Amino acid sequence: MKRISILGCGWLGEPLAQQLIQTGFEVKGSTTSLNKLSQLEKEGIDPFLIVLESLPVNIADFFDAEILIINIPSKNVHGFKELVQPLVKSRIKNVIFISSSSVYDYSVEPVSEETAIKACPLAEIEDSFRNQVGFKTTIVRFSGLFGFSRKPGNWFANGKKIPNPNGYVNMIHRDDCMRIIEQIIQKDIWDETFNGCADTHPTRREFYTKARSVAKKDPPIFDETNDTKFKIISNKKIKKFLDYKFKYPDVLKLDEIP
Repeated sequence: MKRISILGCGWLGEPLAQQLIQTGFEVKGSTTSLNKLSQLEKEGIDPFLIVLESLPVNIADFFDAEILIINIPSKNVHGFKELVQPLVKSRIKNVIFISSSSVYDYSVEPVSEETAIKACPLAEIEDSFRNQVGFKTTIVRFSGLFGFSRKPGNWFANGKKIPNPNGYVNMIHRDDCMRIIEQIIQKDIWDETFNGCADTHPTRREFYTKARSVAKKDPPIFDETNDTKFKIISNKKIKKFLDYKFKYPDVLKLDEIP
């Protein structure tokens, strides 16, 4: 039985761990909350308390696996570089690093994996894994995450204005995130970089108007003083490499999406 360690069992990592267990993997999962350890254990996940800023003495036990999925939102460059040191000495052979399409700047051209990225902490963290020879890393740059407890209609609450209404959204549902990660593992696709984003890119005005309507909330308030800035993330590569069809390709169908 293959072992997978998931660094970060939160909104995405926890259900991903559950799904991987169902498909036959032994899964170790980390949390930063002492209170959550028992919950993970009940779900069949071997639980570890791991804080990036202060790595535990049993980090080698957590790395006793074939695959590591890194799924924490931290942009602590030093912390990740410290993480790499015990990682290169471990059994881990393949890493999936969950990144973000925020590494790309605004662009009038569709943004692919070949598009230059900004100089930013997240880009430096990507490189700290990509440049290692002890293991192979596939980077997945997910766009705006939504689904289940993350309801776009609940964002921008209390009359907060939504900026850049004529810009475009780049979104992806949690189910698609999980399926993409699973297919990368199943198809052994390593040393690659992928954009993870749904097919459609409505304007922020269209998207949040629909989101607020579905949530049965007052119409959104837009900040009309902003200049229009946007980027449209291309998902062509991930669909080609994985032969992937999105479960939720149209992000405007919010009334049909959990």
